[in-house]
Amino acid sequence: MHGTGTDRPPYADAGYYGDITHPAGRLIDLLTEIAVRVGGGDDYLKARAVTRLDQGMGGGKSHACIGAFHLAAHPEALLATELGEKVAERAKAKMGRQLAHDLGRPHVLVLPCDNMTAGAGVQELDGPAVSLYERFLWRLFSKDYALYERYRPFWSDKHKIAEAIRAVNRPVLIIVDEVLDYIGNGLDGANKPDLAAQDMAFLRALLDTVSDVPHVAMLMVMIASDVDKTALSAAAKERRDDLNTLLERNGKPDTVTEAGDFADILRRRLFDTEPANEVLTATAALYEPVLNDKAWNKHVWEQMGADWRRDWSAEVAACYPFHPMLMSVAKEEWSRVTGFQRVRSTIKIFAATVYALQQRGKAGGWVPALIGPGDIPLSEGPVREALLGSGLVEDERTTANYRSLAEIEIVNHDGSSGTACRQDLERPETPWVKANPHAAERAATFIFLASIVGTLRPGRGRGASAPEVKAATSVPDTSYTITDADSVVDELVNPDRGISALDIVRGQGNNKPARYFLSTRLTHRMLVNNIRRTITESERDQVIAEFAQKLANSGPFRELKFVPADPHRTATEVMATSGLDTAYTARLIVLDPAQFSLRNGMEKSTLEALNVAMGLGQGAQQLPVQWASSAVYAVVNTQRRSLVRGLAIEYVARQRALAAPAVQNDSELKSTGTKELAAAKDQLEKALKRAYQHVVFLAQPDPDGERYLDEVTHDDDNFTALNGTAVWKALAARDKVFDVGEFTPRALQHNLREQDHGKTLSDIRAAFYSAPRLPLLYGGDRDLQQAIYDAVNEGLVSIVDGVGTEVAVTAAGQVNLASTSLRLAKPLPPVCLTCGEQAHEGQCAAGSETSPPNDSPQGGTSSSVPPNGPKDQAAGAGRPHGGATPPAKDQKVAFSFTSNLLASSESADGFAALFRAFYMALDERQISYLQGTVQIVLQAEAAEQIQQRLNDLGITATFKEI
Repeated sequence: MHGTGTDRPPYADAGYYGDITHPAGRLIDLLTEIAVRVGGGDDYLKARAVTRLDQGMGGGKSHACIGAFHLAAHPEALLATELGEKVAERAKAKMGRQLAHDLGRPHVLVLPCDNMTAGAGVQELDGPAVSLYERFLWRLFSKDYALYERYRPFWSDKHKIAEAIRAVNRPVLIIVDEVLDYIGNGLDGANKPDLAAQDMAFLRALLDTVSDVPHVAMLMVMIASDVDKTALSAAAKERRDDLNTLLERNGKPDTVTEAGDFADILRRRLFDTEPANEVLTATAALYEPVLNDKAWNKHVWEQMGADWRRDWSAEVAACYPFHPMLMSVAKEEWSRVTGFQRVRSTIKIFAATVYALQQRGKAGGWVPALIGPGDIPLSEGPVREALLGSGLVEDERTTANYRSLAEIEIVNHDGSSGTACRQDLERPETPWVKANPHAAERAATFIFLASIVGTLRPGRGRGASAPEVKAATSVPDTSYTITDADSVVDELVNPDRGISALDIVRGQGNNKPARYFLSTRLTHRMLVNNIRRTITESERDQVIAEFAQKLANSGPFRELKFVPADPHRTATEVMATSGLDTAYTARLIVLDPAQFSLRNGMEKSTLEALNVAMGLGQGAQQLPVQWASSAVYAVVNTQRRSLVRGLAIEYVARQRALAAPAVQNDSELKSTGTKELAAAKDQLEKALKRAYQHVVFLAQPDPDGERYLDEVTHDDDNFTALNGTAVWKALAARDKVFDVGEFTPRALQHNLREQDHGKTLSDIRAAFYSAPRLPLLYGGDRDLQQAIYDAVNEGLVSIVDGVGTEVAVTAAGQVNLASTSLRLAKPLPPVCLTCGEQAHEGQCAAGSETSPPNDSPQGGTSSSVPPNGPKDQAAGAGRPHGGATPPAKDQKVAFSFTSNLLASSESADGFAALFRAFYMALDERQISYLQGTVQIVLQAEAAEQIQQRLNDLGITATFKEI
């Protein structure tokens, strides 16, 4: 009120003050008491002399003091306003007559104790005065030095103080604002015991005197001790208690506003005119469908206890353009926070909000029909600063932290970033997005509002409840359903994609829903989320590659290789230069997921690279590859790789978070970090194993056909191509390999072609690693040695030298697979021991002339020896001798067919006879080895029976509907 020029506030004008002030009932009562006391003439005793305003911060005390000042200093101007008219009307009712229009020209004395330093007066205002009493006199006498000196010695004399007041010869209004600031810490700071004693003695005398002097009123502001949390010394507390006692004896505590005045005061301060009734009616009706929706009722309105719904139309009329939910938060929650000036702070926040939304609407942006608790635009600097500077936040450090959180987690200054803002911007097109384009931002804003007040939300606990957050996202449009609200909130609080600084208290049924609190304290989740944003793709892929190498094992494969990605070269170039063509070695080759994958339309480069690596390239890409058949490739699935990549980022983020000093020095954070890292590692390993579901190999089922890439793909989550043993089992089911113990002499004989007889052992060995028609061997060279040795002993094959002489083999280890002179040959027929010719039935004619009858073998048949005599006897061990009939030799049968049986019943009968012959041969154990692939089209019932039989045999088959 003492400002000058441009520093003078607008409400220093009495007319302006009256225009912006809502005529609240209690304010009118207060001003009426003062008007009657100072200007009521002989009726002054009908009004009290001393009034104490004891409301907390923001209760309207300062505004009331200004009103009292204008009433006494500018009565004609104030009484001409709506507020003044109501005061005059009330005073008339009290006195039974009209008030004097000038109230007798009162003198106003103001002691603004919150702006006065004890023991140090201001020359301009206080002249020579130092103590509180001296300042009172100087202002009472309007700088009249003579009168000031006459009464200065009598600081505790009630009679003299009363005489001094009467000396003014006018009604007097004394306003003492925030007196506790002066008598509390103010006098402590002066450190002048005599001054403190004088000032307190003066206040005692003044309070006892005012009631005895006619036409004098006193308005003192001192917040009730149970509301004012100011820390005081023991001496200051004694002074406060002393003054409390005096005020209780001489005055009456009063308030100037009630809860019902709050919305009216705000609207009076912010808007020039009242809204039209048709606007209020239409707006209220706009929300009715959503407020009455059964799902919203059950899951939101009833759970949050929305009392403002009960008389919705009246609430809208009282609060417009603000949503009753926002007004309820301001009235019932913000106003209880120490330091928050209820009216003044709320006006700043709401004024900045209205202006920002008005400008947004003018620019064509979305604005709500009613401004709710989620509609305070934190992207606007004035709004954000008004909110954070309102006293709701405890201290400057917390204010700075919440300022940063609003920018990072909700929305930045230009509405282009922030976690919640990005979720809105990146949301796919939905039926409700135009009606509610800022749904996530609105939800996050309410969580922000509920968090900055700390734990002080009355009856609601810490932070915002899930129903409240959903309510903050609601719009008067039925296309936005409770299900949509659920999805918006779930996405916002998602640990991986949502707000990182969120403390979540999990719900326990409908009676105790989840709560969300935006915390400024460093949490492990916040640290992980912040680190997550710094992880590059190359760092992510490096971790995946390391895990793939650790998890891979060779199993029966002799060698395990890993082909790392090279982002600077193509997949084909990487494969062609990786040195994969290793001789005489069954190899499991794991391809780096960073560059190689199959399926999902992203496999072209990988398939091209595999074809080149297998020697199937064309033109310039055709490489001289010899050992492709013994290379098996483990390849990741493209879709599953995306999951792995996300989990890899989580793992790296938690790994780095655990290593951070802030976590290592905090036992709670360290424990949390250790557990989360272990869980992230386990999830990454499982997902990576499942992602490697493709096995690629070189195939040639028809020895005379073309070579091509074949593949085994398993959807079973327990299968992984990183496990060499599992891969081998899968390949065995496709006849690409022999499993353990399967490569018998008969299997060897079956897989040898006619032209293979006569090849060197070295060539035979090489064929099993280079020819895709030949399966890979479980034990590699050892299995081949054993099979050849057993086949020789069983007379299925022979080993001969360069001139065709059969070589004896006494142990499997003696089969020299590296030999280029020893060859694999068909077994030689037995010879007669007597004549050296092929064994024959009956007695040898050449031996009957020289050998006595009893020297011949029993049965009269000739004996046979190996063709090279006793030297090669061991090689012929176990063969039939003498006249015994040699056993019939096995025959290898190979055939293929394709036939449409629907067109020819004769063909169907013929194939039925063929398979009956197969059945008879199998039933009579006349078939010793089977290998083949059958593709048939048959009825579903028959397919089920065949599938059962195949399952009994452990044979994997593919059944598809056509």
